[in-house]
Amino acid sequence: MVLLRLLVLLFALVVSDLHSLPWFINVSESQGPGTVLQFFSFNCSSYTPTPTLELLNVQPPTTFFNPPSLARWQGTYVGKLTLSSSARLDALMVNHYKLWLKFTCGNYVTEGPLFVDVQRDLSHIQCAGQFASPAGEMIRVPETVRPGARLYILLLPGLELHRAQVFQLQISVSFGQRQSCQGMVMVKVLPVSSSQVSFFEQAQNITIPENLAPGSEVVEVWARGVNLRYEILSPMPSPFFSIGHADGVVRTTAPLELARTPGTVVSRLQVKAFERHQPWDSAELNLTMNVRLVNLWPPRCLPALLVSQIPETAPVGTVLTTLTCEDPDSVGATLDYKLWFRSSSDPASLCLYDRVLEVNATLDCDTPGSCFQHAASILVLDGGQPQMTTEVPVLVMVTPVNEFSPACASRMFRVREDAAPHTLLGSVVGTDMDYPHDNIEYYTSGGPPTFAVDRLSGEVHLLGPLDYEQQRVYRLTVLLIDHGQDQNPNCHRSGSCTITIEVEDVNDHAPECEPPFQELTIYVPLGRSVEVTKVSCRIPQEPQRLAFSYSIVGGNSQNRFILQGAMLVHSDLVLGPFWPEQRNTYELLICVADAGPSIPHLSTTATIVVHPVFSKASREATSIHRTTVPSMMTPMLVTDTEAFWQPQPWFVVVLTATGALLLLVLGWLLGRLLQGLAHLLQAPSKLAQALLLNTIQGTKGSLEGFMEVPKMEISQAPSSIKGLQHYDGRAQDSRTGRDYLFNTRMGARRWL
Repeated sequence: MVLLRLLVLLFALVVSDLHSLPWFINVSESQGPGTVLQFFSFNCSSYTPTPTLELLNVQPPTTFFNPPSLARWQGTYVGKLTLSSSARLDALMVNHYKLWLKFTCGNYVTEGPLFVDVQRDLSHIQCAGQFASPAGEMIRVPETVRPGARLYILLLPGLELHRAQVFQLQISVSFGQRQSCQGMVMVKVLPVSSSQVSFFEQAQNITIPENLAPGSEVVEVWARGVNLRYEILSPMPSPFFSIGHADGVVRTTAPLELARTPGTVVSRLQVKAFERHQPWDSAELNLTMNVRLVNLWPPRCLPALLVSQIPETAPVGTVLTTLTCEDPDSVGATLDYKLWFRSSSDPASLCLYDRVLEVNATLDCDTPGSCFQHAASILVLDGGQPQMTTEVPVLVMVTPVNEFSPACASRMFRVREDAAPHTLLGSVVGTDMDYPHDNIEYYTSGGPPTFAVDRLSGEVHLLGPLDYEQQRVYRLTVLLIDHGQDQNPNCHRSGSCTITIEVEDVNDHAPECEPPFQELTIYVPLGRSVEVTKVSCRIPQEPQRLAFSYSIVGGNSQNRFILQGAMLVHSDLVLGPFWPEQRNTYELLICVADAGPSIPHLSTTATIVVHPVFSKASREATSIHRTTVPSMMTPMLVTDTEAFWQPQPWFVVVLTATGALLLLVLGWLLGRLLQGLAHLLQAPSKLAQALLLNTIQGTKGSLEGFMEVPKMEISQAPSSIKGLQHYDGRAQDSRTGRDYLFNTRMGARRWL
């Protein structure tokens, strides 16, 4: 026996699990207190509090079952359910019990039923009532009872009249102190026909729902008679119904589920009513139990939870899942399906055709909040009464797909050639229709290193110097790559556009004149204008610049020179000195500035030293002697800044007085100068002849040679001029290019 219980325990540890609820176990009505009904095995982590196993309730209510015990054995918790000390199982009274168990392991709680079926044991006769108790049953009789009177009738369960009708009783009578006597009584049961016990009707039809719990009252039968008892004659034993011996109440003893036990739809019972002390005085009643179908269980569906993931490009009609549902109450019954949306998503995105969930519309995720998750439920309804519904949660995750390539429009930026590094030229604006919108990175593709594009903002920056004269237009290819717009992080799309950058010309080179310095000797007839020279300037770095402005900024003290464009002209139309033959020297400063649209306007200064020689002749050739400075010599432009000073009033008075005194001194000096000038006018031709002689001797016309002429002694001049007094001019033949001397009065020439 011990070995058998050990095997039962091991078997329970292997196969028992609370997740396999409900259980159905059979127990014989002969089992008494302490009988083990079921073993349970549970897995519970050692880090959680001690688990518990509870018996919540029993239907029908009884105290026949002990609270389950729970013990740890080899890392597993083993539960045990036993019969209590008050257990008296009687299949005729109740043959089905429903026990509700609860297992708790930390935060994990699970519940389930345990069904106990009590089986009839015909080999076991069990006495009931006070007679079977240890104290026994007490019978009180008066002392005047006559011999042979009936004192007590013992009814054993299952004994019928067809059994033995002779009973032998051994009776012991005790009286006084230690006085007793014993005897035997033979009881012979004689059938007596009696019509005192009877039912009001011979047959009854009862309709009951199938969801009656075990122990529920079905009907109460009534019979005429005194001190009656009731029992079920057939079927014997009755698997689903029992009757109260004293009250005649018919109760259920097991679940009447038609889906599991279709044979219970109609049950026929034969009930017997008899007098307690005269069992042969009885009557019978036929009961027909019609079990009505009740919608007990909602539909069961697979899968019970639908979680699906589809790309946003899934075409209309894509099947997400097909539900498989059935009604436990009516296998094969038609079920209805409805789709109900929980979230605020577009209800037209999904549809349900019978049991098939499909994509109904385009799943566009490129609008913020338009999709990504659709929460819905499929409601499955049966056709029973009351109608039962099962809800299948649906969660459809729509994953983004990188559908569109980024794009940007070609743009043109302009930048000055003197722009500093890191100057912002503009921004490339890329667009991407995928969500999140415009999630783009910018790169340059094979462009010049002079420019760079910010990876995140698309801003175009200048990195190096620019030169309009070397390159005026740059074309930069900007590559756009999107990211974070697809379920696959490695899925990218790209696009490109061309950025044109035009360099704006900035005037950064001053003009250069060739030559920068000239020294000229010209012979000017009185009353005529003579072209002195043409100022030739250019910008070597920018040969396209040809527009210049010219102005005399210094040295033109008597306004004898004017500029006609780039041509320097000596004008003798203004009033000159009284002695035109007097030779003067002019050091002219000519400012040459570029006149183009670019700013700033840069300028340079050319220096021209002019030595004019005046003649009274009406017709005379003009001769120019030119001395130039090589172009390698560049004039230096010196800028002097004068500070402003406001004198005190007393200083102004002193300065005025000093200035008046200085004017008197200058007047005296000017008088003396005019006297000396009068002496010089007496011999006007001497100086011109000396200059002409200097030209014939082949002087180079340098400033040094020119300045040597005044150093000649006046006494020597006549001897040098005697032979040349008829030639007072020099010119160049236009056909042969030879120089010659000529007489302005006679027209005579002399070739050189």
